[in-house]
Amino acid sequence: MSSITRRRALGVAAGAAGAAAVLARTGPAAAAAPRAAAPAAGPDPASFDEVYQGRRIKGGPSHGGGHHGGHQGGHHGGGYTVTVDGQELHVMRNADGTWISVINHYEPVATPKALARAAVRELQGAPLVPLTLA
Repeated sequence: MSSITRRRALGVAAGAAGAAAVLARTGPAAAAAPRAAAPAAGPDPASFDEVYQGRRIKGGPSHGGGHHGGHQGGHHGGGYTVTVDGQELHVMRNADGTWISVINHYEPVATPKALARAAVRELQGAPLVPLTLA
């Protein structure tokens, strides 16, 4: 059997110190406390149909089925469709009720209408190219 080296001893000591620090921070009361549930996503947002910065944006509940609401119903939109000039903007509703799209994936907004407007601003006049999902 090999003898313990200084490197192994320091590694074990560092690991133990790290575990002790985590336990000291959280404490036994934190471990026993129930975790809060994520907020509910809320009711479906209202439909909209308007011209925004020269682009026709529409949104409303979809009636398609299939994968996450169907491709006619927004890729992950939970049964909600958003279009820009007739082209579908694939949207997704987050667990906290905010919305994101393929155009502004890292900038969640409160409503699909705000999401469509943000996409129009981001497109800067460029057409929305259909997204083909395999």
